[in-house]
Amino acid sequence: MTDADFLTDTRVFYDAIAEDYAELFRDVVAATPVDRGLLRAFAELVGEGGAVADLGCGPGRVTGYLASLGLSAFGVDLSESMLAIARRENPGLRFERGSMLDLDLPDGGLAGVVSWYSTIHTPVDRLPSLFTELGRVLAPGGHLLVAFQVGEEPRRHDRPFGHPVALDFQRRRPDHIAGLLTDAGFDVRSRTVREAEEAFGEPVPQAFLIARKAG
Repeated sequence: MTDADFLTDTRVFYDAIAEDYAELFRDVVAATPVDRGLLRAFAELVGEGGAVADLGCGPGRVTGYLASLGLSAFGVDLSESMLAIARRENPGLRFERGSMLDLDLPDGGLAGVVSWYSTIHTPVDRLPSLFTELGRVLAPGGHLLVAFQVGEEPRRHDRPFGHPVALDFQRRRPDHIAGLLTDAGFDVRSRTVREAEEAFGEPVPQAFLIARKAG
């Protein structure tokens, strides 16, 4: 599968389900104290006013929360439908269309990067180049927060909310992702795994890694 193939599949999927997805996960950050605490810790590591990209921002809920914590946060996503919701709900923030694999951002310009469940559609063989790209846009000493589902086998979502689309959601092992981050020049500073939240239909535990770019 080429980059164009999986990026197109991801964009088409989220364009189709954007409004339903945004409604389903409207309160997810507010309702998960562990996740919220990790975002606050990340914001403190970055520092007041630090420039942060929320990559794969979807409807912009995490972007908005990061901004409320004092960060200069903006969002990037493949899906124009998701971006439309993000702009509608966060009128004071910036949202741009783009791919995490090829960001239209200068080298070393960011104090932080968040990938909140947005690496889960990237094929495993593309992850090294993805993490290299995230390192490129971070300043030395900048921080990265990566969230993902824990496991080995992907979960296929077919016709979600009745829409005629399908997409695989990849699950990863924290040690594997930590190793890839180390290879890409990051120092992994924190590993957190919490159990699944049944209220949100999570079938597996969730992992959160915070890493620091060397320098």
